[in-house]
Amino acid sequence: MPDPKPKTKPKKVGRPKLAKGESKAIMLRVRISPVESKAVEAAAKASKQTVSEWIRGTLNAATQSE
Repeated sequence: MPDPKPKTKPKKVGRPKLAKGESKAIMLRVRISPVESKAVEAAAKASKQTVSEWIRGTLNAATQSE
């Protein structure tokens, strides 16, 4: 007797893929000291941003002023 329910693929685990052009293409990895890390976290918190947002904005501002 055939199965009355059609078989479907299980849902994938994790975040769904972003549309083309919406994802960030490059990831930079930088080593900083614990003291520098605390200073970056404090600056990001003071500007009500995540650390990533603050770093991205700071880097963009530095490259635009050159």
